[in-house]
Amino acid sequence: MSQLSAADEVELQSLLKQLLRSINDKISDAPSSECAEDILLHLEETDKNFHNYEFVKFLRHYVESSLGTVIEEETKSLTKGDGQPAIGSGHETLIHAITQRTRDSAEYQQMTETLKNSMIMAVESLINKFEEDQMRKEEMHREKQHSQSNSQYTDNCSDSDSSFNQSYAFIRQEQLQVLAEKLESSSPKEVRWEALQALCCAPPSDVLSCESWSSLRRNLCAALSDPDLSDHVLQFFAKSFSSSPLNVTREIYTSLAKSVESSFLSHKLSFPSGSAVIDINRPEISRLLKQIRLMNDFQKEVTTFWIRHPEKYMEEVVESTFSLLSFPHEHGSASPGTEKTLEPVHLLALLDVKATWFKKWMHGYYSRTVVLRLLERKYKSLIVAALQQCIHYNESCDRFTHETCGSQSAEQQNTSSVQRSVYSGKELEYSFFVHSLCVLGKLLIYTNGRKLFPIRVKKHKDPVTLTDLVVLLINIMYQHPEPVHSDTSHADSLSPSCLAMEVLWMLCERTECAAECLYQTPVIETLLNPVIALLSGQQAKLKSPAATLTLIADVLARIANTDTGLALFLYEKNLVDGESRTCAAHVIVQFTLRLLDKELSSLIDSDVSHALCGAFIFVCRQIYNTCEGLQVLRPYGLHRAVAAAWKETSSLSERVSTPVPGATADTSSQELHNMLIWEETLLDSLLNFAATPKGLLLLQQTGAINECVSYMFSRFTKKLQVSRCEKFGYGVMVTQVAATAPGVVALHSSGFIRALVVELWSVLECGTEDVRGVRPKPTPMDPIDRSCLKSLLSLVNLLSSSRSVWELLGGQPLANKSEYTLREMPTSIPDMIDRLIAVNSDAKIHSLFHYEQSHTFGLRLLSVLCCNLDSFLLLESQYNICSMLLQSQREDVTEPDSSEGEFIIDSLSVERNHILVRVSVVGGPSERKLPPRALQEGGDPYPWPMFSSYPLPPCYTLDPPKIDHKAQDSEIAAFLASSKDSKKKASWMEDCRRLYCQVMTSKPNVFTGKVLADLLETVVAHLSSSATECFFSPPQYKAEEQTVKSVLLSSVEQLGVDTCLRYGRFLKILKEDAVNDLTLLLKHVKIFLSTQSLQTSSELITQQNCYPGYDWLLSTVFLMMAGDRDRSLGLLLNLSSLHTSAFIWPARIHASVYVPVEVAVSGIPPVYWCTAHYVEMLLKTEVPLVHSAFRMSGFTPSQMCLHWLTQCFWNYLDWTEICHYISTCVLMGADYQVYMCVAVFKHLQPHILQRTQSQELQIFLKEEPIPNFKVSDYLEFMEGLESRYRELVLTDMQTIRNPVE
Repeated sequence: MSQLSAADEVELQSLLKQLLRSINDKISDAPSSECAEDILLHLEETDKNFHNYEFVKFLRHYVESSLGTVIEEETKSLTKGDGQPAIGSGHETLIHAITQRTRDSAEYQQMTETLKNSMIMAVESLINKFEEDQMRKEEMHREKQHSQSNSQYTDNCSDSDSSFNQSYAFIRQEQLQVLAEKLESSSPKEVRWEALQALCCAPPSDVLSCESWSSLRRNLCAALSDPDLSDHVLQFFAKSFSSSPLNVTREIYTSLAKSVESSFLSHKLSFPSGSAVIDINRPEISRLLKQIRLMNDFQKEVTTFWIRHPEKYMEEVVESTFSLLSFPHEHGSASPGTEKTLEPVHLLALLDVKATWFKKWMHGYYSRTVVLRLLERKYKSLIVAALQQCIHYNESCDRFTHETCGSQSAEQQNTSSVQRSVYSGKELEYSFFVHSLCVLGKLLIYTNGRKLFPIRVKKHKDPVTLTDLVVLLINIMYQHPEPVHSDTSHADSLSPSCLAMEVLWMLCERTECAAECLYQTPVIETLLNPVIALLSGQQAKLKSPAATLTLIADVLARIANTDTGLALFLYEKNLVDGESRTCAAHVIVQFTLRLLDKELSSLIDSDVSHALCGAFIFVCRQIYNTCEGLQVLRPYGLHRAVAAAWKETSSLSERVSTPVPGATADTSSQELHNMLIWEETLLDSLLNFAATPKGLLLLQQTGAINECVSYMFSRFTKKLQVSRCEKFGYGVMVTQVAATAPGVVALHSSGFIRALVVELWSVLECGTEDVRGVRPKPTPMDPIDRSCLKSLLSLVNLLSSSRSVWELLGGQPLANKSEYTLREMPTSIPDMIDRLIAVNSDAKIHSLFHYEQSHTFGLRLLSVLCCNLDSFLLLESQYNICSMLLQSQREDVTEPDSSEGEFIIDSLSVERNHILVRVSVVGGPSERKLPPRALQEGGDPYPWPMFSSYPLPPCYTLDPPKIDHKAQDSEIAAFLASSKDSKKKASWMEDCRRLYCQVMTSKPNVFTGKVLADLLETVVAHLSSSATECFFSPPQYKAEEQTVKSVLLSSVEQLGVDTCLRYGRFLKILKEDAVNDLTLLLKHVKIFLSTQSLQTSSELITQQNCYPGYDWLLSTVFLMMAGDRDRSLGLLLNLSSLHTSAFIWPARIHASVYVPVEVAVSGIPPVYWCTAHYVEMLLKTEVPLVHSAFRMSGFTPSQMCLHWLTQCFWNYLDWTEICHYISTCVLMGADYQVYMCVAVFKHLQPHILQRTQSQELQIFLKEEPIPNFKVSDYLEFMEGLESRYRELVLTDMQTIRNPVE
């Protein structure tokens, strides 16, 4: 059996070939033949499929058939009759002995000899077949080359071939030495060609690691200049680039670069001029193109791995590239008649027109550092050449604009169906210009790249600075204006305007770049010069004014979208030349108004005018959607102009005839389409006024708020971006709109609220339970599942303002049906309260698929709503929230039928307990204790006592502050006593303020009780008696006792009285019989304010009858006066004439006759459109992190300001700090209300940043008090704000009587 038959030998040869193919990858990765041999020897250890190969199975069968009998005989002879080993002990010893005897047998020797001979024959046969195949391939390749020698140029560069698709023949060092000798330039061409053929078949790793590599590399580079050998050399180089480490390939690359450079020096190719062209099929050009293309491919790929190698290798590659590109050139400076030479950079620009290689080199810090260092120290001429080419193009563009822009460049033409081979000189110049512009643009992005400037250029007296370069880009844009398209199909356009705009966009997006390059006077002047010329009645020197101005607007909008750029437009007056220097923002808005009024005759074409006008409105939009920008643009009445244009367009679009089927309606359809686009543009621009509180008032005054909100909802449902410059969606704008009564009514009519409630119900009740899942849905551990958090935050944003709650719930009863179908979904806020919060019947419980989760969500929302005292009073007066919660607690016990049952502690009972304590106990952070929602570890998981009836357990109230209601021996008391006769002095108020600040800083606890009441009463009386300090008419009030008693208090006001009395008794300020005095005081003030309010026919619930909500300032003054009704009434009457009352006393200014009718009936209070507006403006400058946190969260500071100030910080600050807030605003001025809010946000900054990350900022600010805040601690900070902003803030607050003029 040891002899192999002929058939076996053939099979062995086939199986061996199959094995080699299977392990081809392993052998290919071997760096040398020795390593390949080692891989084969250890194949069984490294290949898990070793025993599955047919070749291995054949060998196993052959060994078994040859040695099976010998092994059996040896086994029998070495074992005893009982089967035990005859020698030694143990199974391993027996196996070793059998193996040794088998190897010593004659059969084994014969088998190995036969197998060896058969394998040698098989291997020799395979080698012979391989050589025959190789010779056949070479012959075919030779024939193919011959057949293509006269054909059109095609890209047969060898870098497209993969070295892994070729067979391997391992080569020895001696053979490589012979090949190196054959490649000597003195050898015959045929010999060199054959040597190259053999070299291309060898593994590159063997060649590159041989001892004769240096001579080989030198001879290969020499062969590059031979037309017949060049392609084979490139083929070997390409294989080497793809399979060798950088320490080897950088040698090949540098050699290739030197070879290309020497070719350019020897050929001295002329640059085509005039009508001459360059044919890339010319052998010398074709050869250079292939070599440069291989270099360019390596340039783009090397960035992915050169960081893994020493920096010196990378530096060699970079330096050899720069050395080649620094080939001597004269960019555009050759005199007429002097022949210009073709340079490497021209061909590189043809192959990589947008300098992708340079962009990749500049992307990583590792390579960028080396590139910029070499450019600065040795190769600055490269940057000089690129800059000079851009200057040359700009100066000569008038001569070849249409030719070059029509053909654009080789790269774009190569993408067409017909491959080009001829290029004119202008096309080469243009491709070089594009390449240079892309290189310069990438340099400008980085700090060290900008440090290369200024740069001296020929024919220019002064060095070219960064500013000069940006102005140059803008001028190029002016020469070739083409509208910038937003769709991606034009992203790679090579038109001059697109290229210049790409660079300008990159600069706008980076703060440092923009500061150094764009925010310079010459740049802004260059951008605004055409605008100023048109405004002054001159003709702008532009080829296509409308297209150019549209591009200008695009750049201006991107500049205005940054904080620094916006400040530049708003406050820098040196940007615009002219007789009266003004800010850029004023120029832009004036030009926009002229466009809207169609006063510029040269731009009167409707379609062009609409696109241009929309572009400049967009610039203004970047300005007026910020508080500080709106402050500058407001006097121009842009909102009225845009609204008028929208109304005109809307009426025209309605009159355009509908196309009739069969009729030629192309014109009318296009006209209607254009009008609808223009109408949407104007509506979108109006909508963006709602980004700020004061802007929302202006939007409401235009009468277009409903249409704007409907448009916003249509985009919101499609999840569209606000604009190309906005980083966030419509969340902030929705929150801003929802803070006001007209805004929330518009949201309701648009369908936004319905969609929100339906989405919430879908998340809570529908879920995805019916969808088959891979794993079960985890049980939520938090009170609110993360999947519902977004809906909760959206509802909190919507219902944050008490005015919104009143508009949506006022007079709306709950359904309280006896039966609910499972398919019945809530579609409004009252429906949602009925189904999720007021779950007080079995029918409601059974209608919920997830009762506990859904009801917990409803209670959680209720807890946030009740933080706003006015919202709570409305809910309690309409729906008896507390009674319902107490009844649910009574039912949630272990034995409901007996009085001895214990409360069941679950998520619902804990949440109800928390709400009941929150609404029943009034006080600041150190005056009440709210029970936590989380359970504790240990035997008593919830130590807080639950209750199902009043009074509350005493553990929820803390010790009240000590308030002295008697006269105190203090500086303030002494000052008041000694100044009774000196009040008439003009300096008395200044002295009082100075002493107030001094005492507040040193002894803030003095300002409590009687001292504070006396001070406040004295100051208010003094100010109201001064004609200069009286902002409103002095009060003329006198009411009959019978008239007062006949006034009826609403249920909300009665509940407010109870709340105030509870707080006063807790503070030990009020006596038990104080209810009559507080009720009479409330009625007196109600009568007084009714004489100063308008009777409107507004559809807003909050504008009907009297002030919606409770008068918290009145209660605060009543407590400050220790329950003295007469003193409180006198102080309030005097306060009503002061400017401060319009802001700290919301009920006083509600629907007041002292403000314009349109503002009075708007339903937007001054606390929102004035105080909150300036809080947002100051936050952006003074506490920028907090401002950013609000933007990211979709919530607004104005929402919280409106909440805090409307209820005089009740439940958020301790009583002492509430008193200090009132006294500070009265003594120091109304603007201190703004500074107070900024100080609170500054105090809360660490908490705000933390809660923003956990996506619970709104809930935190609503539910949590303001701990450890002392007005006295921040008084110095507020005085600093006064010194910087009073002229702006207080001046504008005093325009309350004409806020929209």
